[in-house]
Amino acid sequence: MSSTDFRNALGAFTTGVCLITVNDAQSGALALTANSFSSLSLDPPLVLWNIQNDSDCFREYTDCPYFGISILCADQQALSGRYARKDNHSIVQEDFVFDEYNVPLLERAVARFSCKRFQLIEAGDHHIVIGEVVAFDAEDEAPLLFSRGSYGQLATRTD
Repeated sequence: MSSTDFRNALGAFTTGVCLITVNDAQSGALALTANSFSSLSLDPPLVLWNIQNDSDCFREYTDCPYFGISILCADQQALSGRYARKDNHSIVQEDFVFDEYNVPLLERAVARFSCKRFQLIEAGDHHIVIGEVVAFDAEDEAPLLFSRGSYGQLATRTD
């Protein structure tokens, strides 16, 4: 099985785009672009995402007890690109606010979740990070979408 073909087939599934954030004692406040975010449980309120084992910020994201998730708005493609690059995860402070756990969250987002690490599961070349949601908020914004290697947005009705 070709890993490139497999990745391309997986890319046919359209996802939202979010920033995962932490505030590490050594590295400071960081953001990482992800599209692996998913809901997991309502009771308790759990979400998950995954991080590649050889990520340049793997330690920070697997050691910090709290993390944030900010779902990007349709017009925030530049933010997605900024934090998707290797070795470029330090946040631009003016775009963020800090929650009660001192974790950065985007000032403007479709939804924001403050999470406490619940479980970390090794799975192939990634780790699944499960978080218990301790606070959240949501706005009436259109989300940024990602499919087949490109960004997009929901179509709007004209009738």
